[in-house]
Amino acid sequence: MRRYTRTLVASALAVTVVAGTAGWASGSAQRAVTGPPVGAEAWIADGLPDPERTSPSEVAAFFRDMGPARQRELLRAHPSVVGNLDGVPPELRYEANARTLGGRYAGQQVLAVDPRGRGQIALVSGDLTTAEHVAVVVPGSDIDAGNLRPLTDMADALRRATDSRSADSRTAVIAWAGYTTPVGVGVDAATGDLAEAGAERLTRLTDGLAAVGAPAPSLFCHSYGSVVCGLAAHDLKAKDLVVFGSPGMRAANVGELGTSARVWAAKDPSDWIDRVPNVSFAGLGHGEDPTEPAFGARRVPADDARGHNGYFAPGTQSLRTFAAIARGDVR
Repeated sequence: MRRYTRTLVASALAVTVVAGTAGWASGSAQRAVTGPPVGAEAWIADGLPDPERTSPSEVAAFFRDMGPARQRELLRAHPSVVGNLDGVPPELRYEANARTLGGRYAGQQVLAVDPRGRGQIALVSGDLTTAEHVAVVVPGSDIDAGNLRPLTDMADALRRATDSRSADSRTAVIAWAGYTTPVGVGVDAATGDLAEAGAERLTRLTDGLAAVGAPAPSLFCHSYGSVVCGLAAHDLKAKDLVVFGSPGMRAANVGELGTSARVWAAKDPSDWIDRVPNVSFAGLGHGEDPTEPAFGARRVPADDARGHNGYFAPGTQSLRTFAAIARGDVR
C-alpha cells in the first residue's frame, strides 16, 4: 500500500508540473546530441588530439604551437572539427563553419554548427577577440537550427541595448543554440536529462572562451535554459548568471549552485511560468523559484515586460538591466 501511495503521489505531481501549462501531449521526447563533432573519427585517424579527451585549454595550446599554414591545412582537411572545437581561435572557427555550411548563414559569424538531430548552431555578434564584455543567450524549449528566430531576436535586442550607450561597443553577444532543447511542454521539459547534456556543452563553451582570452561572459538563461545554467553553474567560467522566465535551477538557493558568479533573476507578472509549481520530486520539476527572496538571487525588475518571451522588448526595465549587466555597469 505504501508503494502504491508513493506511485500515486509521484504521478499526481508529474501531472501537476506540466498541467500548469499545456499538458503532456504537447511535448515530444528528444534524444540529446552529445559527443565529439562530426568528422572526429577522420581527425583522430590523422593522429590529431581526441576532441573528447582534450580540454579547450589544451586545444588552444595545440593551435598556438602551429603556424598559420598548418592551421589552414587542418581547416581545409577537417572543417567540421576545426569549426566546433572549443579553444580554436574564433576566426578559424568562423571560416571552417562557412566551408561546412556553404551559402547558409552567409556573412554571419558561426561559432559552432552541428547538423545532427534537429540541428544546433551558435552565432556571434561583435568581435570576440577584442571584446571587453561577452554575453551568451541560452534558450529554452523549441529552439534549434530550424527555429532560431526567437533566440536571435533576444540576442539582437541585447546587442542593440548595449550599443545604445556608445557608438564604440565592446560587447560581443553569442546566440547559443548549442544543446538539444525540449519540444513543447512534456516529460523532457519537466526533467533534467536534456539540461544535463546541455550543461556539459555550455561548460565547454565557457572554457573555450577563457582559453582564447575572451572575458568571462554574462549568461542570460531563458526558461528551460535556466535549468541548463543551474546544473552547469558550479563549473562555468562566468561572471553573471541571469535567469528569466525560469521554472527553477535545480537548486534550493544560490549557495547550492556552487558558483562565484553573480546570480540574477527576473519574472514578469504575466509570464505563464508562474503557474508551474516549483516542485522537485522523483526527478520531476526543477525546484525553487529563483525570483523568491529566499533563493538569494538579485532581482531584475520586469514589471513592464509581457508574457514568457517579453523580457527583451524595447524600453522594458528588464532589457535595460540586462544591458547594464552585460556591459559591466552594475556592481
